[in-house]
Amino acid sequence: MIRDICKDELFLTRKAAPALPEDLPIAQDLLETLIAHKDSCVGMAANMIGVAKRIIAFESEDGYLVMFNPVILKKSGPYETEEGCLSLTGTRKTKRFQTIKVQWQNEKFQPRIKTFSGWTAEIIQHELDHCGGILI
Repeated sequence: MIRDICKDELFLTRKAAPALPEDLPIAQDLLETLIAHKDSCVGMAANMIGVAKRIIAFESEDGYLVMFNPVILKKSGPYETEEGCLSLTGTRKTKRFQTIKVQWQNEKFQPRIKTFSGWTAEIIQHELDHCGGILI
């Protein structure tokens, strides 16, 4: 189900709770909402659809990927950039890393680890800021 985009900054600053297997329908809604906004958005966190759970979805080289409980294990190559967000107006400057190593769970809640770089790494970092209640 495509959900409305949350623009409530007070809600968006809440830290997300860990995702559980019963949150799979939220992930499906998140993915459907992201695809519906693909012309203006490349990644979303669950709080962007009004759910404070640690779930992100984003466009990657291989299509769309959903991560449950993602955590950055390692980062390198800091740089400054400016980003916009579907939930907020305007753009904001922020610090990102060129390469990140991420641990997450897939839809079966099996652990995964992968290194991402470039644009995909930037998207993941933006969505993880959402999970941490950081507005970008």
